[in-house]
Amino acid sequence: MSLPFFKLLRPRSVEDAVGYLSKHAADIQIVAGGTDLLPSMKQRLFTPKYLLDIRGIEELQGIRSIPGHGTEIGALVTLTTLEDSEFIRHNYSVLREAAATVASPILRNMGTVGGNVCLDTRCLWYNQSLTWRKSCGFCIKKDGDLCHVAPGGKKCWAAFSADSPAALLCLDAELEIAGPSGFRRTALTDFYTNVGDARIKLAANEMLTRIFLPERMAGYRGAYQKLRLRGSIDYPLAGVAAALKKNSQGLIEDARVAITGVNPAPLLVHEARHALLGKPLNEHAASVIGELAARVAKPLTTSALTPEYRREMIRVYAKRAVLGAAR
Repeated sequence: MSLPFFKLLRPRSVEDAVGYLSKHAADIQIVAGGTDLLPSMKQRLFTPKYLLDIRGIEELQGIRSIPGHGTEIGALVTLTTLEDSEFIRHNYSVLREAAATVASPILRNMGTVGGNVCLDTRCLWYNQSLTWRKSCGFCIKKDGDLCHVAPGGKKCWAAFSADSPAALLCLDAELEIAGPSGFRRTALTDFYTNVGDARIKLAANEMLTRIFLPERMAGYRGAYQKLRLRGSIDYPLAGVAAALKKNSQGLIEDARVAITGVNPAPLLVHEARHALLGKPLNEHAASVIGELAARVAKPLTTSALTPEYRREMIRVYAKRAVLGAAR
């Protein structure tokens, strides 16, 4: 499959990029690493007249520690950079764990953390060629009005299938978004809609510029567990991130657990913190977290594995993740 025709635009500043987005809002897509967008364009899921190549915007690069505030990560920082960063490994280990599982080394060299945060949702009936989708009558997410996952339903159930956002949720991450009116800041928890075909709260004339990690989350020990068909490349069919902080007595002072791959958005397991607070982490406590995570998971038939299996693996992986983070 070949790419459709498009015109490439290469801004050198965020201001220029936002200008292009405002001018061509209905016919433009942002490209950085291109690891998800370009295959989707070949499938004719997107046919923009313009591609906005933001790789030349230097201010979107780099990881910067700001004493008293936290850490700033540019949207163009590659997943390999996160994986290899000794600073991230030491201070925000759950993010390093999640980044290291994304796709393959070659794709991590290209893919960016901003792209991973904004990744498109996936579904068996959506991520197919134009000919295949046409034979099925299309779907709500693209060109049709039928949901093959939940026939008769008015909601798109395509699953959000990125790894790093689950870790970022555990770290209380915030996003900086640039638009015609300047910059705005939003919590990552408010960025996702939990609707497959309108997955993020990002206007057509806006772009993600930076990710902020609060200083208070530095030092939390983390772990990430991921289910996929092929161990070296695939998207998560179920993923769990966990970040914990213990006090001097070995009791849990704070805990965060988040899941991905099984809902139209990555989600925090809010009850997990209350279930662990002030307690030692043992097999029983970890099993409780597994049950709580499984309740939040709502997998449907959007992938090759059954919903029942994926929900069960969320339970298993949540238990493993919190035990792994504690160790």
